[in-house]
Amino acid sequence: MALSWKARRRWALFALLVALPLYIIVALNIVVLFDRPHFLIEFLIYVGLGILWAFPLKRIFKGISQPDPDAPPKG
Repeated sequence: MALSWKARRRWALFALLVALPLYIIVALNIVVLFDRPHFLIEFLIYVGLGILWAFPLKRIFKGISQPDPDAPPKG
C-alpha cells in the first residue's frame, strides 16, 4: 500500500528527528567496538554507514519537497 504525501512527510520528519540520531549513536558504538582502527578504515566505515541509512528511506523522502498533489488547486 502506497503512503499518502502527508504520511510520507510525517514519516520523513520522524526519520530525521528521531531515527537518524539513534542511528548515529549506533554507528558510533559500532566503530568504538574496534580498537581504534586506522584512519582510512574508520573513514570508510563512517562513509558506508552514512550512505547505508538513506537506501531504506529513499521512498519516504522522494517528492516530499513538492506541493501536495492531492490538494485542491488554489484560486
